[in-house]
Amino acid sequence: MIASAGLLADLGTKELIFRWRGLPGMQPAWRLIEAGGLFVGIETSVNNGALFGMGQGWTAVFVTLSIVAAIGIVLWLFVFKAARDRTLTLALALVLGGILGNLYDRMGLWDAHNQMQWEYGVRDWILFRFRGWTWPNFNIADSLLVCGAGWLMWHSFWLPQPEKAPAK
Repeated sequence: MIASAGLLADLGTKELIFRWRGLPGMQPAWRLIEAGGLFVGIETSVNNGALFGMGQGWTAVFVTLSIVAAIGIVLWLFVFKAARDRTLTLALALVLGGILGNLYDRMGLWDAHNQMQWEYGVRDWILFRFRGWTWPNFNIADSLLVCGAGWLMWHSFWLPQPEKAPAK
């Protein structure tokens, strides 16, 4: 349910923002917050690569890795019983929701208005600038991936592990 909610939030916001603001370059950035060198706004962009735009044109590789990762998470949760741990389940659900949101775009399932350069790209729309530095645009799926990965690290390194029952 968590992964589904994340997926719906990601795809819903992408659809709304891209209908409102159009494809990249059609409208200037729209500001939400602008104060003290901080700028948070909305600007549509499409990333045909992965992390920070690396791997442009490697769509098939990213689609394959996303599918393998999604299958791995489902197996980890339900076959290898990670779903017994609520914290781990939440972290993996966030990651899965992010994977599925970006996978939808990478597979070309969104309407790119016959613009071939964006056909298999991931739709990004959140813009963050601080003074002269601009963070690459991102979306809800990217946020889910980062939060889920952070939660996994916290679970792995800092959460106390339950004591195991002694072997019989």
